[in-house]
Amino acid sequence: MGEIKAICISKKRGTAKYQIEEGTFVKGWGILSDAHAGHWHRQVSLLSYERFMEFKMRGADISYGAFGENLLVSGYDFKTYPVGTIFTVGNVVLRVTQIGKKCHSHCEIFHRMGECIMPHEGVFAEVICGGKVHVGDELKLWKNYSKFY
Repeated sequence: MGEIKAICISKKRGTAKYQIEEGTFVKGWGILSDAHAGHWHRQVSLLSYERFMEFKMRGADISYGAFGENLLVSGYDFKTYPVGTIFTVGNVVLRVTQIGKKCHSHCEIFHRMGECIMPHEGVFAEVICGGKVHVGDELKLWKNYSKFY
């Protein structure tokens, strides 16, 4: 099980994400008011809190949302779960659709640190069932995938 450490959104693409205490997840869309939400396979991005903190400990001056992640979650190493994995948080159901993503023309973090962790640590998901998510909520790995198909 994991814990939601941060929920982050941005109003406009290409701008830094900022923290919110509660997110409304919309089925087939993503997080309400997030510029990256839409009818596509990368509706929500997730990043391991532990990988984030390891990167920060190496001297990176970063804050939550710096990698463009929507959910920063402790307790899971997301890149180890295959596409199709289901996670739940309350009534919200997320299905992993992509692992990693190439940085567009190297982000600001890459220029400062010489690397970015999102291309190999971040994962993307689609919202199968919507609802509210709060910082501190528990994220669970769902074992019965067929229930949602």
